[in-house]
Amino acid sequence: MIKAAVIGLGAMGQHHVRVYKELGCELAGVADADINRARGIGEKYNTRYFYDYRNLLGCADVVSIAVPTSAHKDVACEFLKSGSNCLVEKPIASSVAEAEIMIEAARDRNVKLMIGHIERFNPVILKLKELIDEGVLGKVMLVSTRRVGPFQPRIRDVGIIIDSATHDIDAARFLTGREPVAVYSKAGRFKHPSREDHALIMLDFGDSAASIEVNWFTSHKVRTLVATGSEAIAYLDYIDQTLTVHNYRQESRMKIEKAEPLKTEIAHFISCVKNNTKPLVDGLEGLNTLKIALAASEVVCDV
Repeated sequence: MIKAAVIGLGAMGQHHVRVYKELGCELAGVADADINRARGIGEKYNTRYFYDYRNLLGCADVVSIAVPTSAHKDVACEFLKSGSNCLVEKPIASSVAEAEIMIEAARDRNVKLMIGHIERFNPVILKLKELIDEGVLGKVMLVSTRRVGPFQPRIRDVGIIIDSATHDIDAARFLTGREPVAVYSKAGRFKHPSREDHALIMLDFGDSAASIEVNWFTSHKVRTLVATGSEAIAYLDYIDQTLTVHNYRQESRMKIEKAEPLKTEIAHFISCVKNNTKPLVDGLEGLNTLKIALAASEVVCDV
């Protein structure tokens, strides 16, 4: 039986604990800087809990790391060097240098490093990728996304581009199967003076492009993607997990078997560890998305 540990028990980390339990893993323990939170989760799932994550070094086959981005490198490297396979919440790290250190640590110990770009495991994205690869949309010329909604207090150490736009940057890379040749952005601080809270990003893929809109002050959550091709256009809703394709002849609502993306993601991670296969979103994939997000973050103005 796979032994799992979770470091960082905020909203996302708590879901990791739940999913590992639902997938039949043995919980080796959990850790959080808030010992009361750690105690609550530890008691709920009948597992050990700690304030200091180092108490779990060498105790688990797989470790989910859901601490603030600025701590990803230090925490992940300790577990990687101890021989644990690590699933690190996105983005991979705060800088390219930190990400490269993490990738090297995983390579040195021959363990898996996977980055939690969860939308890659959303069934609607997987279905859209299948349709694109089959040529149903023809040549895809534009991917347009909107990820807007109220500010989440859990976010403390990064702006909206690193926290939120990375989802859609990664999705655009995945759907097109390409890396952008240029990145353009307009970002600013409106309600949150310490970090950018809105941005419009354009990724130039040469003969196609992606536009990405994010903000932290819209009154309700919107998570949508539109893929425009030469033969059809596809409308995707991440939240409802719906996908509709329009062409010159008809409108088709795709049949989607709804699933929890996080559960699919963690099941994939465990499978990669058991079967010694490469994760869909490994360290290099996470690094490439981070590079684009950092490029888009270079121009931020006050509004």
